[in-house]
Amino acid sequence: MSRGFGLSILDLAPIAAGSTATRALRNTVELARLAERLGYTRFWLAEHHGMPSIASSSPEVLIAHVAAATERIRVGSGGIMLPNHAPLRIAEAFRTLEALHPGRIDLGIGRAPGTDPVTSSALRPFDAEQFPAQMAELLSLVRRDFPGDHPFHRVRVVPDDVPLPPIWLLGSSGASAGFAGRLGLGYGFASHFSPTSPLPALRAYRESFQPSEWFEKPHVIVALSVVCAETDERADYLTTSMDLSWVRLHSNQFGPIPSPEEASAYPYTPHERAIVRNYRALLVTGSPDTVRERIVATVEETGADEIMISTMIHSHEERLRSYELVAEALL
Repeated sequence: MSRGFGLSILDLAPIAAGSTATRALRNTVELARLAERLGYTRFWLAEHHGMPSIASSSPEVLIAHVAAATERIRVGSGGIMLPNHAPLRIAEAFRTLEALHPGRIDLGIGRAPGTDPVTSSALRPFDAEQFPAQMAELLSLVRRDFPGDHPFHRVRVVPDDVPLPPIWLLGSSGASAGFAGRLGLGYGFASHFSPTSPLPALRAYRESFQPSEWFEKPHVIVALSVVCAETDERADYLTTSMDLSWVRLHSNQFGPIPSPEEASAYPYTPHERAIVRNYRALLVTGSPDTVRERIVATVEETGADEIMISTMIHSHEERLRSYELVAEALL
C-alpha cells in the first residue's frame, strides 16, 4: 500500500515479435513471482482469444498455475468474459480455484467478447444483452436461491463447501457501474484503453452500492497502461512498440508486439500519427518520478482504492524493470 491505495498488475501474457506464445506464458509466471516479491496487491489475467499478440486465452488455467507458483499475492481474472461462458461453468471453476488456493482468488467479470466476431462465434453465440441475466444466474447458482419452480432449483455448484471468490465487475464505458453497485460487487474501470472519463461511472457505482457477502463497502480499481524506465526518453522509446501495435489494430492487422527498432523505422502517415497521439493520451509513461506523479494524480481525481497497471512492451526484461521501478516509486 502507498498513500492509501493498493497497486496491482493486469497481465495479458504479451507475445513479442521473434518470441512465442509458450514463452509469453512462462514470462507471466516470472512476472507474477516478481510482483509478489515487490509487494503488489494482486495479479490479474485477461481473457482474449485469437490474438497473435496475447497468450492469455484461458485465464482460469493461468490463474491456477500462477497461484501454485506464488504464495501470498492474490490472483484473479481481469476478466472472465461472461457472455463467452455458461455461468455454472465459471462458478465451478472459481470455486475450485478458491478450494485450491483459499483466500487468494479474485473473479473479475466483463461483458465484452475479448475477440473478433468470427472467433467469438466459434466460442459460442455471443449476446452482451444477456449479461445482466447471466450475472443473476451466476449469483443465484452460488447462493442456491432459485425459486422452487425454477429448472435450476436443485443445481449444485461443486465444490460446495467453499465460497465463490470476491466478484468484480469490469467496465470501460460506465454502462455496468450502477449494476455493480446494486449487486454489492467490486468495480474496475479500464482506463488503460478507454478514453471515457471514469468519474461518472465511479459516482454511479458508489451512489448505488449495496453491501454484499463479498464487499461491505465500495471498492474501486482503476486500470492504467504504464511504461516506466530510468528516464522519460527511454520510456518513450520503449512505448513506440505499442504505438505501432495500436495503429495496426485500427487497420485489423494483427501480429505480435513489434520491437522499438521496427516501430521507430515505420513510415507513419498523418492519419496514423493522429491515432498514436490519441493512444498516447491514455498512457502513463516516463521516469519513476513522472509515473508516480501521474498515478497519484489519478488516485486523487478518482478516489480509487487501487491502481492496476498493465505494461505491454516488446522486451520482457524491460517490462520486468518497468514494474520494478513503479514499485520502488510507490510501494
